[in-house]
Amino acid sequence: MADLRGVRAVLLAGGEGRRMGPLGTARPKPLVPYGGTCRLIDFSLANARASGLPEVLLLSQYEERLLMDDLRRVWNTGPDFRVHFGPYDAAYRGQGLPHRLPRRTWPLERGTADALIRKAEHVFTEGTEDVLVLHADHVYRYDYGPLVAEHRASGAALTVAYQRIERRWVHLFGMVRFDGGGRLAEFTEKPEEPTSDLVFAAFCVFDAAVLRRYLTELDGTGWQHDISRDVIPAMLAAGEHIRGHEVRGHWEDIGTVERYHRAHLALASGPRAPLPVARMPRTVRPAVGRRWVADAPGVRASVIPSDLVNDGLVADSVLFPGVRVGAGARVRRSVVLPGAVIPPDADIDGAVVLEDGRIQHVAEGANA
Repeated sequence: MADLRGVRAVLLAGGEGRRMGPLGTARPKPLVPYGGTCRLIDFSLANARASGLPEVLLLSQYEERLLMDDLRRVWNTGPDFRVHFGPYDAAYRGQGLPHRLPRRTWPLERGTADALIRKAEHVFTEGTEDVLVLHADHVYRYDYGPLVAEHRASGAALTVAYQRIERRWVHLFGMVRFDGGGRLAEFTEKPEEPTSDLVFAAFCVFDAAVLRRYLTELDGTGWQHDISRDVIPAMLAAGEHIRGHEVRGHWEDIGTVERYHRAHLALASGPRAPLPVARMPRTVRPAVGRRWVADAPGVRASVIPSDLVNDGLVADSVLFPGVRVGAGARVRRSVVLPGAVIPPDADIDGAVVLEDGRIQHVAEGANA
């Protein structure tokens, strides 16, 4: 395991989930259930813990109390790993959940870079040499140790994780291009006409002193308060040493309900699934078993929980624990969230069924 001493991991989790429709309503986007086993935020936290990091700093904004209360219950239960809540952390260090949190005395953050500089005292702590920046809406399992080791060995100011994808999808992401020596030569956020098939995988490691200097220089200017739109382009324009680290294996950005639905259809493909259910974090009703079933009475090619009550047909779908399917009901190509009840004779196809039974249909062929 790589030496991660001096690494400060920060998790950007300020999303509202407005592009998720009803699925993202009344909850922070990081807590959107995923894969029949967990929530979106759990991937980055599980990766950090498995990599050997003892702590991750949460940078949140939307529904902060709901998010922090949840993460404390799920992740801050053992001695070897915890989520740090920044200016609210002292309130959570006591026994039980705090009745009152410190009053916010800083303005709302307007972007990912803003979140770093407004909470600089918690990011740039004593002994911090490198800052590992993570996001809360990406689905992947990864060991951050080799990324940090490569970054330190190269002496780079920044090392960005990247992945090769089909060029037709590059316009949805931050495009990157490297020169013959492996240094970053181009970084364009959501290019109209992509010239590369490489995209920024949205996690990276900065030299802490360099990052703080650029944040300080940009603060107060006409910037967009964003790491991808401001900080990285400014570093690139200044000639900073920026390198890439290729991400092999599955990595997915869940930005919309269409991508969410498409990812679950892939998960329901079983042996062909890019990220098997066995490799996912298990944070939603962890005592309940999950498995992919190819063909069984009432179930075809679906991920189901061991407590499923099924009197109908489930096909090409992903179901969470606590789900009940009524007599004669059909659930196809759908995601059914924890505790949802499908009424008898219902016919659900290509949808997300919310916890209260509401049905959110997903547009066919959407790619945004």
